[in-house]
Amino acid sequence: MKKPGVISKDGLNRLIQILIGMGYQVIGPTVRDEAIIYGNILSIEDLPAGWTDEQEGGTYRLKKRSDGALFGYTLGPHSWKQFLHPPERRLWQAQKDSSGFDIVPEKPDNIKYAFLGVRSCELHAIAIQDKVFMQSPHTDLHYQSLRQNALFLAVNCGQAGNTCFCVSMQTGPKVETGHDLVLTEILDTESHSFLVSAGSAAGENILKAVKAKPAEDGEIKRADEIVAITTSQMGRKMETDNIKELLYENIEHFAWDKIAERCLSCANCTMVCPTCFCSTVEDVTDITGDHAERWQKWDSCFTMDFSSIHGGAVRNSTKSRYRQWMTHKLASWQDQFDTSGCVGCGRCITWCPVGIDLTREVSVIRESPLSQTGNSSKSEEQ
Repeated sequence: MKKPGVISKDGLNRLIQILIGMGYQVIGPTVRDEAIIYGNILSIEDLPAGWTDEQEGGTYRLKKRSDGALFGYTLGPHSWKQFLHPPERRLWQAQKDSSGFDIVPEKPDNIKYAFLGVRSCELHAIAIQDKVFMQSPHTDLHYQSLRQNALFLAVNCGQAGNTCFCVSMQTGPKVETGHDLVLTEILDTESHSFLVSAGSAAGENILKAVKAKPAEDGEIKRADEIVAITTSQMGRKMETDNIKELLYENIEHFAWDKIAERCLSCANCTMVCPTCFCSTVEDVTDITGDHAERWQKWDSCFTMDFSSIHGGAVRNSTKSRYRQWMTHKLASWQDQFDTSGCVGCGRCITWCPVGIDLTREVSVIRESPLSQTGNSSKSEEQ
């Protein structure tokens, strides 16, 4: 791709207007309900100017910055999967007629999304969900339609949060792939600008329309320095060498009992996770019985009913459900999709009400594996 360009705040606003004029629904960060969430963006006035977030295990709060940064936060509770893999979606509806029921499948949405402010870890998460929904024998046509119509306007992280560990997962903080445009926000005492470069042909065309000025060497160097500083700020780290084998060999580790003493099985971790994809289906009818619908809804491996079969729940303890989640996320996901299911965004740590930290739980097992201690817990489920 061509050499990066530089745009001002007005240029960023012009970019948003160009996208809207092209028929895109621009979705980006905005402040609502004391959190930075993803919502409709009509101009830069909707962006979280001067806001950042403080995060720790079980803790999230907004805080004013000393500058007017538009992307000076880390990550909020929302992930982009809510748009590509919605929490609720009708699959089909059926209407009774003289010959029986006429079933009408729901047509894929034809929405054109332009996602603004996507971070590198989130792009990796979307790539993982692509494998789940589009690179299997059973393609999700709804996801495929939304995904193929979407534009990704990424942002290199200007700071890391206390629960971030993308460096450990090799998913950030620098945007390398999966984007149409990538911006790096540069704030100096006298200027507020964005280094911007294209990652696709579509991005090149949009960049031409924005009319960015060519970037100078000093501006490119400054952007690289920002990413390097962010890399050094990671609040967490996870040792991933042989992690699949480590977890497989420690199914009966005492750590699972300790986690179960704290875990509420609330499913917060799976709801905020950008890669979790579990769902269930519900059939509903009207009071006459003449109209029926089938809906797909997000579900979680932490709910009792999720593993329920004819003989009862397969995993009926909190211990077994947390073990299933973490082992699937970090180990068996690799067998299924040839990648880890974790991108190091840290949301599961921040939004766990009791602050359970999977990076810490992995280290506990690594520090005292059963192969060394010979110590195990008695498990009621395998």
